[in-house]
Amino acid sequence: MITRFAPSPTGRLHVGNVRTALLNWLLARQAGGQFLLRLDDTDVARSTEAFAQSIRDDLAWLGMVPDAEEKQSARMARYADVLEQLAAAGHAYRCYETPEELEIKRRLLLGRGLPPVYDRAALALSEADHADYAARGVAPHWRFRLSADAPKAWDDLIRGPSHIDPASLSDPVIRRADGSWLYMLPSVIDDVDMGVTHVVRGEDHVTNTGVQLQMFAAMGAEAPKFGHAPLLTGSDGALSKRLGSIGVSEFREKGIEALTVKALLARLGSSLPVEPVTSDAPLIERFDIGNLGRATARFDEAELLGLNAKILHALPFEAVADRLPAGMGAAEWEAIRPNLHTLAEAATWHAVVTGPVHTDVADEDRDYLAVAADTLAALPFDAGVWGALTAALKEATGRKGKALFMPLRQALTGMDHGPDMAALLPLIGREAALHRLTVR
Repeated sequence: MITRFAPSPTGRLHVGNVRTALLNWLLARQAGGQFLLRLDDTDVARSTEAFAQSIRDDLAWLGMVPDAEEKQSARMARYADVLEQLAAAGHAYRCYETPEELEIKRRLLLGRGLPPVYDRAALALSEADHADYAARGVAPHWRFRLSADAPKAWDDLIRGPSHIDPASLSDPVIRRADGSWLYMLPSVIDDVDMGVTHVVRGEDHVTNTGVQLQMFAAMGAEAPKFGHAPLLTGSDGALSKRLGSIGVSEFREKGIEALTVKALLARLGSSLPVEPVTSDAPLIERFDIGNLGRATARFDEAELLGLNAKILHALPFEAVADRLPAGMGAAEWEAIRPNLHTLAEAATWHAVVTGPVHTDVADEDRDYLAVAADTLAALPFDAGVWGALTAALKEATGRKGKALFMPLRQALTGMDHGPDMAALLPLIGREAALHRLTVR
């Protein structure tokens, strides 16, 4: 199995792109196949190497490094060769209408209540006509000739039996008069040459697939299996421009784990529940493209943040060790992770452990903390020291509940909330704890 992700390097990846890449990556990884990156950079004016590199970097951050990469800009001669072959076989033809002329034809057809389909007037041109255009310096644009007899139906991996009606479509322009290429034909040529067996993309490509099936047939090539995933909507259930701006860079800035992004997007719109995972393995093992429904899938940033916290709470120390503050060990990670929403917050709690901390102590608690310091100094400083300290203070002072615990937490951590003190106090250490209880 060979799948591909084919973004245009004209901008950074957004959440919809990431989902498309992920579905193809999961499909390939589950089958032990290959996941390829194809940069559709035929738009020379807008494509940049900076955007291409950002796509590579984003895929690497997500843990989805492709097995190989192709750039369409390096394959122009191949496209021209195939176009020449298609033209010789009658599958492609030259046209000269201007955009204004095509718009007039379109309006006339609509005025008659007819589909605005190109009338193929250019097919009536003779070689002398073509020579005349050439003599006048008018270059042609090229169209692919659709046929009612060519393939037009397929069994979609997600949508099931699907088809197009070629009679309702204009023959697509495949190359502009200036020599630049449109999406349709180069994509087919690349899929053939790269041996792509499966393509998962958005449902906005359904018509394109029907057209491209005819291009595969015209080339004498077997078409890949196609699946068209429903588009994502915002949390309000509506298609949103906001989704076009949410990308990997924003995930990173908010401290979202790459694994969280994959865990959510892998299950959105499917029959499987979104659930916290600690590795890619369960996402790959349980992935089934047939589980994706046809309804639009809702992307909720609040759900992403909540899932991120759950995943952090389950991650072992080894999974995050290289991204934690210097000096933070496994015991400290176990203590603080239940309080984290993002990994960046680990630095805040590490500072609480290592100190110094600053807090304002209420006058009525000063004597109580002095007693706490004396009590702590006399106790064994082991894993059970917090329980022993609070039990001794409860008996000695009669305090209980918030009055018993809160002054201790505030003095020891400088905060009124946080990780379980039973886990945190041994990490702070005897000398630091005594210092924090006595210094005001």
